[in-house]
Amino acid sequence: MTKLENYITGNWVTGDGEGQLLYNAVTGAPVAAASTKGLDFKSIIEYGRTTGNPALRKMTFHQRGNMLKALALHLRNHLEKFYTISYQTGATKADSWVDIEGGIGNLFANASLRRKFPDEVFCIDGESHNLSKNNTFMGTHILVPKEGVAIHINAFNFPVWGMLEKIAVNLLAGVPAIVKPATVTSYLTEAFVKEIIASKILPEGALQLICGSAGDLLNHVTSQDIITFTGSASTGSMLKKTPAILDNNVPFNMEADSLNCIVLGADVTPDKPEWDIFIKEIRKEMTLKAGQRCTGIRRIFVPENKMEDVWKAIGTSLSQTAIGNPLNEKVRMGSLAGQTQRNEVKEQVQKLLASSQIVYGSLDSVEVIDADANKGAFMSPVLLLNEKPHSSYEPHNIEAFGPVSTIMPYKNMDDAIVLSKLGKGSLVSTIVTADYKEAKQYVVGAASHHGRILVLNNECAKESTGHGSPLPLLVHGGPGRAGGGEEMGGLRGVKHYLQRTALQGSPTTITAITNVYQPHANGKDPGKHPFQKYFEELQIGDQIITEKRVITSEDIDRFADLSGDHFYAHIKTTDFTGTMFEQQVAHGYFIMSIAAGLFVDSYEKNPVLLNYGIDELRFTKPVYPGAEIHIRFTCKEKLPNDKRVIEKPEDFKRGDDIDKGIVKWLVEMIDEANEVTGLATILTMVAKKIQ
Repeated sequence: MTKLENYITGNWVTGDGEGQLLYNAVTGAPVAAASTKGLDFKSIIEYGRTTGNPALRKMTFHQRGNMLKALALHLRNHLEKFYTISYQTGATKADSWVDIEGGIGNLFANASLRRKFPDEVFCIDGESHNLSKNNTFMGTHILVPKEGVAIHINAFNFPVWGMLEKIAVNLLAGVPAIVKPATVTSYLTEAFVKEIIASKILPEGALQLICGSAGDLLNHVTSQDIITFTGSASTGSMLKKTPAILDNNVPFNMEADSLNCIVLGADVTPDKPEWDIFIKEIRKEMTLKAGQRCTGIRRIFVPENKMEDVWKAIGTSLSQTAIGNPLNEKVRMGSLAGQTQRNEVKEQVQKLLASSQIVYGSLDSVEVIDADANKGAFMSPVLLLNEKPHSSYEPHNIEAFGPVSTIMPYKNMDDAIVLSKLGKGSLVSTIVTADYKEAKQYVVGAASHHGRILVLNNECAKESTGHGSPLPLLVHGGPGRAGGGEEMGGLRGVKHYLQRTALQGSPTTITAITNVYQPHANGKDPGKHPFQKYFEELQIGDQIITEKRVITSEDIDRFADLSGDHFYAHIKTTDFTGTMFEQQVAHGYFIMSIAAGLFVDSYEKNPVLLNYGIDELRFTKPVYPGAEIHIRFTCKEKLPNDKRVIEKPEDFKRGDDIDKGIVKWLVEMIDEANEVTGLATILTMVAKKIQ
């Protein structure tokens, strides 16, 4: 019997003893055995802290992001091998695509987030604040990687996505991971980790794998560690009470299975496209991964006058779903992950039957293609009907983690909102409606009890990722029963692994520490015009003070004619009584244009390739004819700009072969009273020296 290996302290090792047997969910044949017996869990955590953490902390956000990108590209070259193993978990090609390529997609998405961070080992968080009258004392916040490890305890339903969506975030943040997948499907996780380690893309200690029991792992956590858990609410609640977690205030992010719901709007009738959208969404969520999704639809709320039409339509749709061997191209729904899971689902359905009845499917039999229904963990989709949702305990408290859902009636939208909340917090809810007013009422009323809400209608259905698909740039989690945590969410997810610290000092000192120019800091003499410098030559704080220009009424008139902007405040004959202005005022965009004319250097070609845009622009004081304007122009921040990956020659665009970076400049528009009339952060693309 093949024994799964654990990757710990830089080595592949097997646990002692025979271990837990793992089975092919389709055939029932043994696949492998898993054991962590004899492993020293304390040394595993220490290795991550002392080897993986320092290596990642030395890397900048951009280096970590490019590391994730390289890893995603590498894994994409081994898809066939991963799909072959995934079929043994009972997953169809579509199921496996979500798990495997969806997980790799998370690596790509988080890799792209590097552009939101500086090319530093830490970053500034939010706005800076001037804390003194004379501009010599300020404060800001910085984020630095924690010095522990991220421990990920994952569920059995997504052995790849569950790992990759989490490690993508902690690795970008600069924190190593210890992954503990659910044992029953850990053979697929092991295959992925073996390929990751073989690639040598990650620094040593950045990723460790435990296939089997977590032993006393959580007893050794400290305040610098972070724990994420995906699974049942009861197991998560038990783990959160581990003394070491409580004593050290260890962050514990829980994403628990929940009683997610979908609502059919009162406006939707069988003749509208939203009707079919609703039915298809339910069928997809009940059959994809055989309903083994933490985001699966467990409760279906329908206007009471449409109940029979809806459950019959759902039943008809489910009856068209071919069940069986995932390797058969006709099959659309595979098996559950194992016999144990199937038995647990059936036990939960029996509890639900205390207040509901089956209107589609069976607990006793299922027709399968190219498989043995008894040897494999196959199960028929089961649709339950509950006609008294307000007085029934079971559908709002018991989850059958499989192809099972309960349909229930509601009277009006307020009633639907109340029913949605009886689940005591969920990961996601969907409302299918073309009525914007009804959609808003539901969203505002139900959002407090759901981590994500999808408003689904004919406008977005073709491109919607669907009810059950969390996205890397949006939070995944929910209140109450759903665990109360958040993961992913773009920058929000990364910050979960970083320590926020308030930083105070003089603007010049904070500039030197953060490598981002702070207002009122001392500028540097660049020696020559900054536009004459290549990207590597520019220094944060390089600053010039431009010559002055007098703004005339004729200037304002000409700009109005050129731009077509004849707003009354720019016309000198306007009666300014009752306005905010004393006389004709210059266009803010004219002053910004004048600023560019003052700080742009000469007509000669230089390393500045193009104007990349404006991040911030504020007009803080009116500029009247006769004002004398000059510009304080400062190098604020530098960001790398990676070369675009060109897979086909025809995709090449002019400039793709130029090494370059993005430079942010602080533009301060100052008048004759030495007061700032406008502020902007402009971006330029600047060439690097040819090596």
